[in-house]
Amino acid sequence: MLLLLLMFRYFVNRIFSGIAVIIAVVILISAIIYLAPVDPTRLSFGQRSDDATVEARRKQLGLDLPLYQQMGRYLADISPISKIDNHYADQYEVVGIINKGKQTSWVVKKPFFRYSYQTGRRVSMMLSETIPKTIILALSAFLIATILGILFGIIAALYRDSKLDQFIIGFSTLGYSLPSYVSAMVLALIFGYYLKHITGLNLQGSIYELNDLGDEVIVWRNLILPAIALGIRPIAIVTQLTRSAMLDVLSMDYIRTARAKGLAFTKVISGHALRNTMNPVTTALTGWLASLLAGAFFVENVFNFKGVGQLTVDAMINYDVPVLLACVIFICVVFVLLNIVADVLYVWLDPKVKIS
Repeated sequence: MLLLLLMFRYFVNRIFSGIAVIIAVVILISAIIYLAPVDPTRLSFGQRSDDATVEARRKQLGLDLPLYQQMGRYLADISPISKIDNHYADQYEVVGIINKGKQTSWVVKKPFFRYSYQTGRRVSMMLSETIPKTIILALSAFLIATILGILFGIIAALYRDSKLDQFIIGFSTLGYSLPSYVSAMVLALIFGYYLKHITGLNLQGSIYELNDLGDEVIVWRNLILPAIALGIRPIAIVTQLTRSAMLDVLSMDYIRTARAKGLAFTKVISGHALRNTMNPVTTALTGWLASLLAGAFFVENVFNFKGVGQLTVDAMINYDVPVLLACVIFICVVFVLLNIVADVLYVWLDPKVKIS
């Protein structure tokens, strides 16, 4: 009972710390964006628009207000609890009412990320279209990195100092040193262009494409090259971590005792060595899952994958502030949540770790 209470307290503390981090990121990023010497309204209308039209648009978007008021309004918009008396109050998707007053009402609502300056579309709708693609890509790369990284690491440890071990170490070092976008360009050029008649893979394309009838269909082959390109670096890290941890575990006395008692070598590896090897690997993999979502920015642009990464880059180019802020918040929330999961898993997997 005491352990569960401590776990719950630890989890709540991590949640509040994560919320503080998200708020700090929103304030910092929005301050940098709003203080930049670029006028998003001028970009929306073009350089030939008249000053009166631009000024009216700036007032409509609230860009004529001081910076602290703009950030305060944005925090109120994305907050799940807010009062209905601000600029975009009529656009909120209200879930429940906490306190209804004559002039001001406190409500529970869905986060409101406003509208795109360039397209006029609701940003939450744009995110809902792109987030699933990025999640599928990141999870696919994560699965590839987990399976191949652990497999290569075990093989390298079992055949220590052999030619195979040296080849795996060299491959993992090369894979880690290559940025994801470089791997993406090389894979796209070789397997999507020169060897397309053999592989059948496309140089560019998203997982959802329109067919000749205009219907949206899933094209799984467009996932192969981006997932491999995104997973090469974590494969290298997991391989080296697994090899190092496996070598440490195999030198332990209980492993030698198990083998001396005649236990099958495969059972020694799978039943005793592998579980104790997974602690550092699990921590690294959980952190890398968040990094894969961030690293997908470059890979998606190379393959024209049309996920959150490409949406973010397009928003930066067009200075589409609401879209850019929403994408940054999404990545920040993912990092915070996965760090919390990593901490909890590490405590659960390693009995030596204590919660104070």
